[in-house]
Amino acid sequence: MLELRDVHVEIASAQVLRGLSLQVAQGQMVGLVGRNGAGKTSTLRSIMGHLTPRRGQILFEGQDLVRLPAHVRAGLGIGYMPEDRGLVPELTVEENIVLPLWVSATLSLDERLAWVYSVLPELKTMSDRRALLLSGGQQKLVALARALAVGTRLLLLDEPFEGVAPALSMRLSEVIGQLKSTDLSVLIAQSDTNHANNLLDAQVVIERGANAA
Repeated sequence: MLELRDVHVEIASAQVLRGLSLQVAQGQMVGLVGRNGAGKTSTLRSIMGHLTPRRGQILFEGQDLVRLPAHVRAGLGIGYMPEDRGLVPELTVEENIVLPLWVSATLSLDERLAWVYSVLPELKTMSDRRALLLSGGQQKLVALARALAVGTRLLLLDEPFEGVAPALSMRLSEVIGQLKSTDLSVLIAQSDTNHANNLLDAQVVIERGANAA
């Protein structure tokens, strides 16, 4: 489903990825584990097209994504949940969830929204609440829901459990665990595996932008 081959990325002349390689098979849940600053976020941003590799390949179902713009990648069925949530504060919960669906030429907004609410029914009860009024944990749920709305093939989750109260962390883990019974592939970037160790099929450890020895 997803394969990174010898990916090198620079930000302002600083090398953040140094030949990273990894694979995520269809229906597999893989953890990208490393300390803060190891290059986890840079890896996900490179997959999504926010960063351009200087060298290497990023293959999605055999297609090299490196030269494809970010909006085209989302249209391939890739959903991205950034660490900072990336919600639009003045928009409602539902508007934040369907935001990427508004520009999708292939997905049915009503069908995808109904499916998201079936997975996260608690969000339907707060659908008309503005995002700025939510707690940090609730915002994480909305960010996950937005990724699920367009992520029909692959989900990229950046530190989904970071800074979340224990109860909501357990809820996030429960929702992500439900995805294991589907064909959806999931790559979870995190500093440790305490919350997702029982969910992962495999782990890739990253150190200073490269695969750990």
